[in-house]
Formats: sequence, structure tokens, C-alpha cells
Amino acid sequence: MPRCRGAQAWTRASLSPSDWLVRLDPACLAELRAVVAELRRAPVPTLLLSPDDFALAACAQTMRGVRHMLDAGAGFALLDRLPMDELGKDEAIALYWLLASLLARPVAQKLDGTMIYDVHDTGQKALPGSGIRPDKTNIDLRFHNDNAYNTTPPEYVGLLCLRSARGGGLSRVMSFYTVHNALLERHANVVPRLYEPFPFDRQREFFAGEEPVFEAPMFAYDGALRVRLTLHQVRGGFALRGNGIDEASAAALDALEEVFADQSLQADFTLERGQMQFANNHTTGHARTEFEDHAEPELRRHLVRIWMRDRGARGYPG
Repeated sequence: MPRCRGAQAWTRASLSPSDWLVRLDPACLAELRAVVAELRRAPVPTLLLSPDDFALAACAQTMRGVRHMLDAGAGFALLDRLPMDELGKDEAIALYWLLASLLARPVAQKLDGTMIYDVHDTGQKALPGSGIRPDKTNIDLRFHNDNAYNTTPPEYVGLLCLRSARGGGLSRVMSFYTVHNALLERHANVVPRLYEPFPFDRQREFFAGEEPVFEAPMFAYDGALRVRLTLHQVRGGFALRGNGIDEASAAALDALEEVFADQSLQADFTLERGQMQFANNHTTGHARTEFEDHAEPELRRHLVRIWMRDRGARGYPG
């Protein structure tokens, strides 16, 4: 596999805010305020809302620009921001749903059909086989893409910040194209192993009688580099298999950890109230530092996630 080139193979030094920051302009905000006025007059459940039901020409143009950033640019975008002081929580989520729907089709995030997923600390522990996803804790999340342990992962991932943490919780992004390049330069010997299957803990998202582990390579190439990279679930997969991590696999995981620690290859920002982060889930990894939350439940960190995918079925298996 040759080196990846182009806008998606970025480093911290090669990025500028114009590559990833998108501001909601007055025309788009006016359209969103009109949506809120209509929903207050005639409420409709969020899951039934479609952009086709509203006049959203300016917002559609904005989201076309976001999609171009995700597909042909840096692979992530920060959309700034919803007017949260004017909105209730459900209204903010409804506007976020509509903006995400302009990007691509929202899909289920769990077998039970959950479409809108809360990211917050529940106090539980994300142990192998427990089904507790790391996003339900306050731990440091290594770079990953979402749902790598499923046959059809989402194409795009969105996060809306309703409330930020008391401290920590810094958002980080990294191009997996850049990760691949760095591995070729620093640890070329492990790259072939990454094109072979690894076991992934399926987080209990499977039916009775199915295997708790999903097998897939971390890197694949079909004319473009495709990535399934989540070290937490891979280590969980090995633990569920019960036979330890072999030497070649351990060397590959260690090499990835080393590259992930290189801050010159990543970008970071604080996701603030009302801001939305979108990422290309095939090419871009996202992470979060450990955080300390507020004591008061009503102030605790709360993000809302939407997965989007235009191919396959809308259900979790895809």
C-alpha cells in the first residue's frame, strides 16, 4: 500500500481553521428559528422530522459544504452553532437531527433501533463483554471510529454538545490516512498484520446464538483506504477469545498507540454548548480526553450522537 496523499492526509501543521470550522450563517439560523416556531405551533416527534418538510435551502447549502469537507477535505467539521439560549433541549436535538439528515440518512445505533444516542458518564465500567460502551464512562477514549465491530458501520458520525464537562473532555481528531502513512514510515513491519483480521468485542449488540466477537481487518483498500480501528474493542475481543494477544498483534497495537500519542498528527478543540462535530467514519478517528464532571446532574456533560449512512438498511446491522 503506497503513502496516502491529498487533503485527507493532514497533520496539525497543515491544517487551518478554514479547513474544518463552519459557522451557521444568518440565513441558516433564520430557517432554523422558523422550524422551531412551526414545531411549537404543531409538534412532531423528532424521528419523524424530514428536511423536506421545511424551507431549509440555506442550511442545505451549508451541509453540502460540510459533506465536501468530510469526503474530500480534512474528514471532519465543527459546525458553530445552535442558538441554545433560545431552545429547549428537545428543540436543539430536533434542529440537529434535521441538519444531520441534510448530510446523510440517520441510522440505528443499537439493535433495539436507538436512533439518537446519549453520550454521558453513567458511572459504569467498560469491561470486555459487558456491553458497556466507553462513551458511557468518563475515561480517556483512544482514537477510534464508531461501530467498527459491525458489518456496516456508519459513514458519518455527528455529535451535538448540550453541556460540557467541568474539566477535561477535550475533543481530538486524527486522519487515519496520516496514521497509515506514519506506520509505513516508523513501523512498516506491522502494516501487513493490520490488513489481516482482528477480533472485535461486539458490545453485546448481537442476537442469541451469534458470536460475541466480530472478525475484520483494521485496514482495507478497495480503491480507497477503509479503516476499522478501535483498540478498546480489539483488546476486548482478544480477552473474550481467552487465548491472549499473539506477538504480531501486540506489536501492531503498540505501534498504533505510539502513533496515536503523536500530537503533531492530530487536531484538538473543546466542543462547546451548541456546537456540532461531524466526521467521516471511514477515514477519520476521533477521541476524547478523560473528564471531571459536575456534581449536579443537571450540569453534567451531555453530548448527543447521530450515525448517518446512505447505503444499506437503516437498522443496526445495515
